[in-house]
Amino acid sequence: MTILYNPFFLLFITFVSLFLFWVVLIKTGLIFTVKKKWRLFEDCFHVYQLFKVPKFNESMQRNQLYHKVYVYLNSLTSVEDSDFTNLFTGKKPNEILLRLDPNQIIEDDFLGAKIIWINEDNNLVLKIRKADKRRVLRPYLQHIHSISDDLEEKKRDLKLYMNVVGHGDDQKGRWRCVPFTHPSTFETIAMESDLKNKVKSDLESFLKAKQYYHRLGRVWKRSYLLYGPSGTGKSSFIAALANFLSYDVYDIDLSKVSDDSDLKLLLLQSTAKSVIVIEDLDRYLSEKSTAVSLSGILNFMDGMLTSSCGEERVTVFTMNGKDHVDQAVLRPGRIDVHIHFPLCDFTAFKTLANSYLGLKDHKLFPQVEEIFQNGSSLSPAEIGELMIANRNSPSRALKSVIHALQTDGDGRGALNIGRRSTENGPRKLSGEMGEGSGVFGKEGANAVKEFKKLYGLLRVKSSRKSQSLDLNGDQKEGG
Repeated sequence: MTILYNPFFLLFITFVSLFLFWVVLIKTGLIFTVKKKWRLFEDCFHVYQLFKVPKFNESMQRNQLYHKVYVYLNSLTSVEDSDFTNLFTGKKPNEILLRLDPNQIIEDDFLGAKIIWINEDNNLVLKIRKADKRRVLRPYLQHIHSISDDLEEKKRDLKLYMNVVGHGDDQKGRWRCVPFTHPSTFETIAMESDLKNKVKSDLESFLKAKQYYHRLGRVWKRSYLLYGPSGTGKSSFIAALANFLSYDVYDIDLSKVSDDSDLKLLLLQSTAKSVIVIEDLDRYLSEKSTAVSLSGILNFMDGMLTSSCGEERVTVFTMNGKDHVDQAVLRPGRIDVHIHFPLCDFTAFKTLANSYLGLKDHKLFPQVEEIFQNGSSLSPAEIGELMIANRNSPSRALKSVIHALQTDGDGRGALNIGRRSTENGPRKLSGEMGEGSGVFGKEGANAVKEFKKLYGLLRVKSSRKSQSLDLNGDQKEGG
């Protein structure tokens, strides 16, 4: 009997009893009942104030605040923890959405304050403690506005806009749009991982920098120059960038622009949260194949109109090479970031082999590496096409790549698979896409020796000619 009065034994019995009680609460779900009873008991000691958000205003028009609150509440994790909710199918395949049910109660926390929402018929009722109202209410509603806008932006359908030739005094309808559904992402494009991370970091910094830009008295915009041979993934990169930002794409064909004022009009009719693209700019400048002057292009980049209506936009220019381009075009403020897209090296080849063929290693890889080291190279588009054509036999695919590198990789020829010469006009963001590569159009190669540059050296540089950010750093010519 003495053991029953042993304090250590009593402590052990108490611990075991509490543990068993806790297990019973967890396993049977009684813990949720206990929490609910405790909240009711706690509410007896607080005074609450109610705010009603009606679905319609006095004029029976839709209340925008109701919509924003509704979107915000459906995004809360507490919807899943509530006693009941509604399930709906979404637009995407296998997508299931949770939606509020009438009379459902949702809890939220903000700045340490407990906030309760009640979904009544055509009303959302906000219940907040009076002690927290003055401190929390206004910033909480601003928080709902911000989160709701972000959620709406992410789920909206992106569009690809293309300019058409204007007629007479027609000032409207210069853009035609189609759904932008290209699946290219930064994860699918063949680009060195360090460079991808730098680009994504730069874009994320841009998205958060609105107040910073305004404090400096600068327009909240960003501009990129993508330069390199055809078929190296520049158009694919643009699609990945647009998907990353959830921005619409405006593809400007300079051959359809009548003069400098017409180019300004196209910018004026674009919207915020968009990527504005001008491809093959070096060709237009050298051949003068557009009615737009150099002065008009410079003003488009950083003129007064851009400063007035260029907010929250990313501008992307592509070139085959920038060596013969007027330095006025490339100066900081007009081009912020320079990114080089070289022909394939062995590192890029392994990325393509993994994406297209599911190969991380193969007995033929050393032979491919040796060929690259000897100075041969092809564009990612060419290598991707060969892999697609032989995707059912990885060994045959690698042998075809080896043969192409040995015969055409020295710059004396090019594959005829889907070849598109730059003389046929600027590339559009609306072509077919090769499997796995995320490349717009089946572009051929312009495999010339002077474009054989190292792919892996990535550092930020400031050149004497231009102080713009170059994410690739200095490039040296290959063999």
